[in-house]
Amino acid sequence: MSHCHDEAHGHGHGHSHGHGHDHDHESPDAGLVHESLYKKIDHDNVICMNEAVPNSGKSVLKPWHEKMDDTIVQFTGLVKLKSISIIAEPGESAPSKMKAYVNKDDLDFDGAASTDPIQEWDLVEDSRGQVAEYNTRVARFNNVRNLTLYFSENFGGDTTKISFIGLKGEFSEVRAMSASGSNR
Repeated sequence: MSHCHDEAHGHGHGHSHGHGHDHDHESPDAGLVHESLYKKIDHDNVICMNEAVPNSGKSVLKPWHEKMDDTIVQFTGLVKLKSISIIAEPGESAPSKMKAYVNKDDLDFDGAASTDPIQEWDLVEDSRGQVAEYNTRVARFNNVRNLTLYFSENFGGDTTKISFIGLKGEFSEVRAMSASGSNR
């Protein structure tokens, strides 16, 4: 099982059943590149809990062109998150549920289990190694500084395996305030 927490990033954990909705399968030319938020992630502050291999969770957050590589999110500004894309191992190790929490800096496993997510998805059981894209309810995902993804169940495996998480949306810089209180 893996649980990844990034302040504006991802959490993971897993086991159980479910079937997908709010998704579609993307081809490489389907427009993910121009709205990719990869370069806006504060990679130094990505946290992944319950990893099988220490620090391996960061490797699932990668640029689109490296999505098939085995190489995870706090944003450097504010994000309007439009969708979350996932590539998972086919079979029982694939996550079956994904829960998202916004701007919850101190969320851990217990907190995720006892806190209502901003949105929850039933994930595709077998995407055959393809990208499955899950749309957000965009109005709930405005001004995201910190995103926690919690993969609470999988399709019956002992561990949950995810090889890629991609985020698509709009980014805006956070302007620093001067001593007088005006924007610089």
